[in-house]
Amino acid sequence: MNFSKRKELLHSAIVASLKAGSEILDVYQSDDFEIQLKLDDSPLTIADQRAHAAIVSIIDNLGIPVLSEEGIHSNYEERKSWKQCWIVDPLDGTKEFIKRNDEFTVNIALIDGGKPVAGVIYVPVFRQLYFADIELGAFRMDNIENWERSIEDLIQASRQMPFEQNREEIRVLGSRSHMNKETQLYIEELKKEYPKLHIISKGSSLKLCLIAENEADIYPRFSPTMEWDIAAGHAIVSASGAKVLHIDSETELTYNKEDLLNPFFMCKR
Repeated sequence: MNFSKRKELLHSAIVASLKAGSEILDVYQSDDFEIQLKLDDSPLTIADQRAHAAIVSIIDNLGIPVLSEEGIHSNYEERKSWKQCWIVDPLDGTKEFIKRNDEFTVNIALIDGGKPVAGVIYVPVFRQLYFADIELGAFRMDNIENWERSIEDLIQASRQMPFEQNREEIRVLGSRSHMNKETQLYIEELKKEYPKLHIISKGSSLKLCLIAENEADIYPRFSPTMEWDIAAGHAIVSASGAKVLHIDSETELTYNKEDLLNPFFMCKR
């Protein structure tokens, strides 16, 4: 897929993420969460469903199949023939949404040959947009309002990542809702090598955004995630010059696999 086509698709993904964010905020600012439990006991709200519908209404017409957490998942016999696909989490951080701590996002990734080549993460409460392409780079825009701005205009109004930092301590990210014993043991070992170590707790794909920004250095993940949880963040991290690696083999994670469960991974700059 050429760069010009990816730019068009990235713009559509940005518009879709903002539309989904608007739907999410409508629910978030009301008292009508309508929380249900899915088969794996993870929570599902009306906001997840409305965000999914908003995204699909835009990207479903672009000639590329969609793999969304809240959609119907095609079997692998069909999916393995997909050269490109969208991988979508309409509301990443549903637990954070229910807790009302504002740390939830809309995630949309474009996958080409199993690799995340472009991605969008939108943070509805803060109107903060992260977007990236492997050739274009990775960017953050604050206080976005106009949905129809061109990619060029968005870049002009954004800051390119990673941001320059001047600090001595190592910053390690931990999940707000999924910190476990393996992660804590890893951090304790890391402290022996880096006495000046600071732990940051954050929800949803915002952890990957902090790596892309260069606000944090390492994000170890020793608990389950699905492809839609991290595909968009992986695209943004990669475009910023950092990596998302299999914890054992140190190879880059791939997507649209037969098993949509991710291996444990390490995100680092």
